[in-house]
Amino acid sequence: MIVSLIAAIPKNRAIGKDNQLIWDLPKDMKFFMDSTMGHNIIMGRKNYESIPEKYRPLRNRTNIIVTRNKNYKAENCFVTHSIKEAIAIAKKNNEKECFIIGGGEIYRQSLIDNLVDKMYITHIEASFEGDTFFPKVDWSKWKRKNIFSHKNDQENPYDFEVVSYEK
Repeated sequence: MIVSLIAAIPKNRAIGKDNQLIWDLPKDMKFFMDSTMGHNIIMGRKNYESIPEKYRPLRNRTNIIVTRNKNYKAENCFVTHSIKEAIAIAKKNNEKECFIIGGGEIYRQSLIDNLVDKMYITHIEASFEGDTFFPKVDWSKWKRKNIFSHKNDQENPYDFEVVSYEK
């Protein structure tokens, strides 16, 4: 099974503020939806709770939440207490590619523990004020492959490019 990480990262690596997304890029959101649809997705509790209630759990995906809280429950989701345990559930579900979807601490820990085989990164050509950041990555250790680029337009106010990285 491939363990993939998927994230959108601006120039200053800020990925959230007050447990909320800090930009709106519908074309990137469509890429996220299309990429993760039908797969197991792994996320931290705060990230899960940041999803508007009407969209929780994310539809047509197996939602796996990682939390230290032993009493945490989320309807129609798996709740685990480590990223490795979450990955084991995805394997047990015969997943071919599971996706780590955040937040900052889950990204950091999965990279530190060398759990990630592939990354889908949307590089946003802007900086934002935030309180949660994507960890620093030595991009030279990854093979880069461009997926697509997008210039800002009426619906997507920032230039961005989507890139895959493999070890």
